[in-house]
Amino acid sequence: MKAIWNGEIIAESNDTVVVENNHYFPKESVKPECLGDSQTHTICPWKGLASYYSLTVNGTTNPDAVWYYPDPKPAASQIKDRVAFWKGVQIVE
Repeated sequence: MKAIWNGEIIAESNDTVVVENNHYFPKESVKPECLGDSQTHTICPWKGLASYYSLTVNGTTNPDAVWYYPDPKPAASQIKDRVAFWKGVQIVE
């Protein structure tokens, strides 16, 4: 699977976990230079507290386009150390 945004592959992995129709990529599969800190957090009742990264590719930033669960609840333990994408990021095979 590949995550593509702003014309560039930002993550690629044969090991994604699909939860609620979202592909969670291993964090190490994401180009680290594309990730920027974000102060945004949301809560999922069954996965726990989500944190976010902003994406920067080719000089353009997509705020909070990447989310992850630093300490997921037991029911979502399979997404520990993984990230998912939204806000225009394409996920393709």
